[in-house]
Amino acid sequence: MPRSVPRAALVMTALLTAACSQALKFSKDDSATVLSYQTITAPNPSLPGAFKVRTMYYGSGTDKQRKEFKDSVTYKTKPVDVSPYATIAPAQAADRKKYWGFDLKAAPINGRVWYPDGAGPFPLVLVVHGNHNPEDYSDPGYDYLGQLLASRGFILASLDENWINGALRGENDGRAWMMLKHLESWKRFNDSTAGPMSHKVDLTRIALMGHSRGGEAAAVAAAFNTLKYYPDDAKQKFSFNFAIKSVVAIAPVDAQYMPTSQYTPLENVNYLLLHGSHDGDVATAVGMRQYERLRFTDGQPHFKSMFFMYRANHGQWNTVWQNKDNGPRSGRTLDLRTLVPIEDQRTEGKLVISAFLEATLNGKSEYLPMFRDHRTAGHWFPKTMYTTRFQESGYRAVAEYEGDIDLASGAPGVTIDSDSLASWKENVIPFRGRGTDDQRTNAAWIGWNNRIAGPDTLKMGRPASYTLTLSDSLVKAWKITANGAVYLSIAPTKEKPSPRALPRDTTTRDTSKAAVAARAKATADSIKKVPKPPKPNPAADTLPIDFTVELADADGHVARMPLTRYAPVRRPLEVRLYRRAGRDEQRFQNLFEYVPQTFVLPLADFATSTPDFKPERLKSIRLRFDRTFAGTIILDDVGINPAIDPKYVAAPVRP
Repeated sequence: MPRSVPRAALVMTALLTAACSQALKFSKDDSATVLSYQTITAPNPSLPGAFKVRTMYYGSGTDKQRKEFKDSVTYKTKPVDVSPYATIAPAQAADRKKYWGFDLKAAPINGRVWYPDGAGPFPLVLVVHGNHNPEDYSDPGYDYLGQLLASRGFILASLDENWINGALRGENDGRAWMMLKHLESWKRFNDSTAGPMSHKVDLTRIALMGHSRGGEAAAVAAAFNTLKYYPDDAKQKFSFNFAIKSVVAIAPVDAQYMPTSQYTPLENVNYLLLHGSHDGDVATAVGMRQYERLRFTDGQPHFKSMFFMYRANHGQWNTVWQNKDNGPRSGRTLDLRTLVPIEDQRTEGKLVISAFLEATLNGKSEYLPMFRDHRTAGHWFPKTMYTTRFQESGYRAVAEYEGDIDLASGAPGVTIDSDSLASWKENVIPFRGRGTDDQRTNAAWIGWNNRIAGPDTLKMGRPASYTLTLSDSLVKAWKITANGAVYLSIAPTKEKPSPRALPRDTTTRDTSKAAVAARAKATADSIKKVPKPPKPNPAADTLPIDFTVELADADGHVARMPLTRYAPVRRPLEVRLYRRAGRDEQRFQNLFEYVPQTFVLPLADFATSTPDFKPERLKSIRLRFDRTFAGTIILDDVGINPAIDPKYVAAPVRP
């Protein structure tokens, strides 16, 4: 039994911890304004549905520690050999077998299930946890999702993979393969002539969901699902081919498993990514790399979306993990005061996940607009700040800033030009962590300052601009319509370029001694008359960035809209994870993450504001930096959807 710690020592430890704690500091919260709208009229998807919820377990019956998967199972499953996809040191393997009663060659198919009391058939959702203390079982932690989704007509199975947790590395392909083996069991449950799942599972509507390492595993499983062979060993044959429609990744890792030493590609599934700014475990939003890699190539309707929740952490989406992102002693290292309330974080998870599954598995298109513009459901979201990304099939890239080194070129048929910019380059988007890890995607870095250097600090030059021009053949091939939209993904930075240099005087000048002396005297006199420049106003440099988006057609008609009409344009949101002052600066190169916000600008808005403008003859997209005199943005994923699916359109938010 551990020796008790004297009370005086505990008090001294608390005092020392408090003394080292840094003051709380957050970015200014604009949620009271941003979330003050509600244009979606459908029922709130985070609230319970009409079905009574029932529960059950299934398992292999070999687990010495988990009685629910041994003595309480409704369906008995056969263990499987996961050792080709996950390895473990012999000494550690012996300890694990002693504790669990099995090794990786006889891994159990265990799951806890929430399901609707009804005739069905119901869509099936599998959720798998990530790495955690293997003896602090993670699979019960999604009960709140199971209760909600089952009441709304989904079957949710939380998979037990606690036995693969702990000090293992490089096992995410094993986690993924296990998800597909669970689906094989679910096919047997559905095909059976007895039991509560007999012919009640709609295997044409399947979603995979995972948290942390499980988030990567869900994407890897979706990739494995269509393959004939395990990518790293053709002796392991695959024959899954399930109807996986959707993938949900909650604070996922990325590239802990790399098939054939490549980042996992993913195609033709709907994808939802959730991440918190104050994640004390997966401290950079690496799931954005998988989001970028997802491609839609089959001509079918799909979409992908990301919700980056300010002040959310890693563990509060799981009721077992809570706020212990850094282990049981998280309160000593992480500043838990910075986090949103636990119930707020779970409410956000219920809302976004439920709406995503309703839209992609149940065809409830009334929830689609909140993924394109979350302000359409502002009353449903807990009050904090969200940065969102979105793209659907039908999107055509104008510029993705990959594959060449020519600043003047975008996608084939697109040219790029600028006027009066202070800086313009293309470079990779970094993560906030130190080291060489980055988002594996390039973007345009664009800076401007419309002020003219000199004694008159308020003098302004012509607003800087950045223009993308489309060829006639490209516009014709894309068949752009008035129902289309322009897409921009933008992350402002904290950089503010210096004012522009004074124009050079290129006229012929008198160089005689008398003329030079006269000019020197005039300059000296003018300096004496110049008032002292005003003191810098720090608040002015933190004002939200805004600029005008100008669309021109082939006939020269120009329509204009301010960018902030479509979403807030926030400067980077400040994040401090650690309790001790200075620790964040030591660990991270930035106290913020660059998460590009997606702006979807309907062409109909521009046509309404300027009736002569013809969207079907779109010629150029110009960013005119005329609403904030100086700033720098990261611009990525400029594109066009020639004709937005009407299902994504709700009554627009018009602040």
